[in-house]
Amino acid sequence: MTDAQADGVRLTLDEIRTLARRVLLGACLSRAHAEAVAETMVAGERDGCASHGIYRLLVAANSIAKGVVAVDAEPVVSEPARALVRVDGGGGFAQLAFARGRQRLAEKARAYGIAAMALNNVVHFAALWPEVEALAEDGLVAFAVTPSHAWVAPAGGTEPVFGTNPIAFGWPRSGREPFVFDFATSAVARGEIELHRRAGKAVPDDWGYDAEGQPTTDAAAVLNGAMRTFGGHKGSALAAMVELLAGPLIGDMTSRESLEADAARGGSPIGGELIIAIDPAGFLGDAVTEHLARAEAMFAAIEGQGARLPSQRRYAARARSLTEGVVIPAALYRDIMALVPGE
Repeated sequence: MTDAQADGVRLTLDEIRTLARRVLLGACLSRAHAEAVAETMVAGERDGCASHGIYRLLVAANSIAKGVVAVDAEPVVSEPARALVRVDGGGGFAQLAFARGRQRLAEKARAYGIAAMALNNVVHFAALWPEVEALAEDGLVAFAVTPSHAWVAPAGGTEPVFGTNPIAFGWPRSGREPFVFDFATSAVARGEIELHRRAGKAVPDDWGYDAEGQPTTDAAAVLNGAMRTFGGHKGSALAAMVELLAGPLIGDMTSRESLEADAARGGSPIGGELIIAIDPAGFLGDAVTEHLARAEAMFAAIEGQGARLPSQRRYAARARSLTEGVVIPAALYRDIMALVPGE
C-alpha cells in the first residue's frame, strides 16, 4: 500500500512494477517491451540507484512521445558466426533485444568458451549492470559497453564528442551475489545531473562545462554544455574504446551520430551495445573450481581490510527494499502520476 511521507511516497516493488507498466502501456508501448523495460526500472529502485529507477519513466515516455522509439518493434536474432549473436532491435528499447538474445549468447559461450552479442538499432536509457548481473547469475563472466549521445567532452577539450559510455562487468560467485560493477566513463551519470537540476541543487564544478566551455556548478548549464570524463585522460581513453567497440565494430552509431539521428527531438540515445560472455570452464576445464576459489581469496583480501566491493551497496539496498519498499520523491511521484492514463 502506498505510504505518503513528508518528503516522498513509499511504494512496494510490486507497486513500482505496476506503475511502470501502466505508464508504458499507456504510452502505447507493446506489452513485451513494457514488461522488459519496467523490470529495469524496478531493479534501479530496488538497488538504491534512483537515477536509473522510476525516474526513467519520464525519460522513456518522452522518447516514445518524440517518436524516437519503435513501440512495437520485434527484435530479430541472427548468428553472423558460430560464436556471435546479433539482435536487430528494430528501433525498440534495448531491454527486449537483450532478453531475446540472452539464452543464445549463454549457449554459445558454453559451447565455445567465449561468445559475443551485438545489439543493433536499439534505444538506450538504462544502466548495464542488470544485464551483466543476469549473465553472471548464469555462471558466465560478462562484459558490456554502449555509447550514448555526444554529451561528454574529451580530456583537454570542452565540446561534446563521447557519450557517457558505460562499462559493466560481472563475475559469478558460488552461493552469493555476483561481483558486478557498472560505471560511466563520464565523471557522473547524466541522470544524476538531471536529478540535481530537478531538485534545484548545484553540482560540483568538475562535473562539466557550460555552452561557452567554462566550468560551472549549474546543473542545467552542464546539461546544455558538456560533461567531463572521469579521471581525465584515462576516462577519455576508455570512452573512445567504448565508441569503437559498440559503434564501428558492430556496425552501429557513435555518440555523435546518435545525437545527429535524434534530430533535436531530445530522445534517448540510439545505437548499439556489445556484450561479451565467457564460460570459466571453457578455459579451465576440471580446474574451474580451484581457480574460482583463488578469485574468492582476492575478494576476501579486499573485504578483510574494510574495503567495499563494487555492488555491495546495491545488494544492501536490495535487501532493505525487498521488505521495506522504496521512497519516491513527492515531486517525481506527481510527475509520474500525471502520465498514468485516466489519472
